[in-house]
Amino acid sequence: MTLAQVSDLLVWGATTAFTIALVAWTIEMSRVAEQAQRVRAPRERELVAAGGAPAPAVPVAPAADGPAADVAARRTRAEGVARSTTLLGLVLLLAGVVTRGLAAGRWPTANMYEFAVVGVLVAVAVLAVVQRRRTIAFLAVLVMGIAVLGLALALLVFHVQADEVQPALDSYWLVLHVGVAIIATGVFTVAFATSVLQVLRDGRATGRSHLARPWRSADGLRRWLAPLRVTGPRFAWLEQVPDARRLEALSFRLNAVAFVLWTFTLIGGAIWAEHAWGRYWGWDPKEVGTFVAWVVYAAYLHARTTRGWSGRRAAYFVYAGYAVVIANFTVINLFVDGKHSYSGL
Repeated sequence: MTLAQVSDLLVWGATTAFTIALVAWTIEMSRVAEQAQRVRAPRERELVAAGGAPAPAVPVAPAADGPAADVAARRTRAEGVARSTTLLGLVLLLAGVVTRGLAAGRWPTANMYEFAVVGVLVAVAVLAVVQRRRTIAFLAVLVMGIAVLGLALALLVFHVQADEVQPALDSYWLVLHVGVAIIATGVFTVAFATSVLQVLRDGRATGRSHLARPWRSADGLRRWLAPLRVTGPRFAWLEQVPDARRLEALSFRLNAVAFVLWTFTLIGGAIWAEHAWGRYWGWDPKEVGTFVAWVVYAAYLHARTTRGWSGRRAAYFVYAGYAVVIANFTVINLFVDGKHSYSGL
């Protein structure tokens, strides 16, 4: 068995571990919702019986014994499985990246497959750091879902054989320019997931059902959209996550770090382009896409820090910026010809 085949097996193993972690994080999230609902339901019944209104959604502490304690115990087991399989997946994926580089005789950042694999590695590593301070199950569900999807696409769609780098990429800038872009993309991914959770948490706190809201005027769809209402019992777990302002602050910090890295990516790419092609800027589709993403995130940071934009408006900037980053990686590489057509497919 060659090193390249070992690398592929390790990446498949990491995908399996992350899938198990995704299931375990989802189970924990459901346990949190069940616990919150069991603790809150008796209080609401007491208020209704007394003629009062139900209490607003607030975080609740688990009971010391009884059904809630059983739920907490199961949640702890689910969290343990989730954390251990996440760590196992990280180790396997890191080993897969290292063996891929050894098999190719270069840094493994030269095509879409390697970009996706290393990007997932960075995103899950950032998630692990965030989860050390406070467990946020739904954030883990989102990031692990993106990680599993990214690895599946890498293995089934983007995969190419480990080989020597193309002459145009035979430079130390392959590590600096592309490597930093991968790290930035991984951090942007966690920031995006945090902003999604922020909007859901805000909807739970303010009574705005963001998932079902666009179709609420269609009477025939109300019954089918009921499960999508973040104010309903299915989303009781949102009461256990940090409030929207703290999530927004976390997203802002992550995006600020990623923006600095993305700025280096843009500048480093221009320097490398001058060395390779004799010009700093040529309006290549990849260059334009990278610049558009930079502009969107720059506008977000500017509006957030100087104009006081916050809440959902800030989150929408994050959504737009991440969409441009993903489109720049997929659409530009797969469907647009240019000097950056190094997908390997």
